[in-house]
Amino acid sequence: MFINFDLIYVSLITYLVGSIPFGLLVSKLAKQDDPRLVGSKNIGATNLLRIGGWKLGFLTLILDVTKGFLPIYFINIYNKEELLGIAILSTILGHLYPIWLKLKGGKGIATLIGILMAYDLNLFFIFTLTWLFCSIISKYSSLSALIAILVTYLTILKIGQIKLIFFIVCCLIVLKHRPNIERLIKGKESKIKLKKKN
Repeated sequence: MFINFDLIYVSLITYLVGSIPFGLLVSKLAKQDDPRLVGSKNIGATNLLRIGGWKLGFLTLILDVTKGFLPIYFINIYNKEELLGIAILSTILGHLYPIWLKLKGGKGIATLIGILMAYDLNLFFIFTLTWLFCSIISKYSSLSALIAILVTYLTILKIGQIKLIFFIVCCLIVLKHRPNIERLIKGKESKIKLKKKN
């Protein structure tokens, strides 16, 4: 029986890269409250923004984007298209369900942005500009992310080569946003507030 070790190695490495809990690490280094216990109880950039100010939120965003970008970027450099799908899926799974945090990770938006940046710049700009436009109008990060995911996926259906992988990724991220969706429906979702933490 043939075993594709490249596929195994790539899935493991990308999962581990995706599972690095930068939000938690940043909050600990900055001596802030554990983001898993306050705010939305999430280790993502939006919650770090709420509990630690824009600097910690921005740093977490950059780090989460980077861990999504680097694995896909290097696979593209070495022209390993057959490994792209598993790398994208494993990176997202690592972020959403990190083994270090009992499978309770972030919600995947920043990491997805990094993946899109490395995979296709057109998709990256579509997602980012849609999110920015919606966030300016609605002031809801979660709603803006969900709309951006929908718009980006509809674009992928036309130009993307690995539609099934992105469909799975989008579904996983939407499922992670279920509490946000419930709060949006009830009118209890927190809005984006840029503030400087003393």
